[in-house]
Amino acid sequence: MIAIRIHETGGIERLRVDDIPVTEPGPGEIRLRVEAAGVNFIDTYRRSGLYPVPLPHVLGQEAAGIVTSVGAGVTTFKVGDRVATAAARGGYAEETIAAAAQVVLVPGAIRADVAVAAMVQGLTAHYLATSTFPLQAGHAALVHAGAGGVGLLLIQIARRRGARVLATVGAEEKAALAKQAGAEAVCVYTREDFTAAARAFTGGRGVDVVYDGVGRATFEGSLNSLRPRGLMVTYGNASGAVPDFKPLLLSEKGSLFLTRPKLAEYVATPEELRARSAELFRWIEARDLQVRIGASFPLRAAGEAHRALESRATTGKVVLRP
Repeated sequence: MIAIRIHETGGIERLRVDDIPVTEPGPGEIRLRVEAAGVNFIDTYRRSGLYPVPLPHVLGQEAAGIVTSVGAGVTTFKVGDRVATAAARGGYAEETIAAAAQVVLVPGAIRADVAVAAMVQGLTAHYLATSTFPLQAGHAALVHAGAGGVGLLLIQIARRRGARVLATVGAEEKAALAKQAGAEAVCVYTREDFTAAARAFTGGRGVDVVYDGVGRATFEGSLNSLRPRGLMVTYGNASGAVPDFKPLLLSEKGSLFLTRPKLAEYVATPEELRARSAELFRWIEARDLQVRIGASFPLRAAGEAHRALESRATTGKVVLRP
């Protein structure tokens, strides 16, 4: 089968199209034929070496498709089931393996590309808004990269929960998408000071929570946008890793809280994973949650997909089609 692997870390040129054997699922695992693979910043971090992985390595943790084989002890899935996972053992491939405990059934009305968008990005938006800082009416949230895959979903979920949202975007055309998703106000950070916008949005008080997947470029400004005892949620490094800082900084800026969550701890059990994904799928089926597929590339064009994502030229979800 065809798979996209890295044999050494570095730039986009490190991505290789390899022909590798199809493997059999082990006990507690399933194999699926990939119909859509999600492209995420974590894939670029692994490619670059920011997040080390054993080499050679098939990239991609997000896949949706059809079950083609089940391992010993698997009773929750059968061959032919439509499934999706945020824990594929190499999603950039024609077939992939995943632990059955980390796989969910996909309703028949939901396309594979939409289902895959509900995995890493959808589940991330869900836990950020419902668990990391459980938004409710009266809260004001700052959502960075508001036209990105997580951003568009996070805005919609925040609005469902009654929160007010200020979103940041990099271009005027992206501002329209964030507004359509439900952002009450949008700041084009390339020409506006988002900290000043956050203060204006809250009458000078500061927002209750910042959801920041950008990292280095926005970190200090995000802290400055918070109210006293507000929560800074840094969940990604699109512009690079956050620089080292002294904890005293949080005290100086108003006894702030800081957390660096990751998805694994919020879908730690099959029950939690399936509860979160089921709610997302219900919203999608009811058209209460709109999933934007911003770009779709053939599997062999994974390098183009990485280039588009890293340039921050994309909106919504980026997918590969094996």
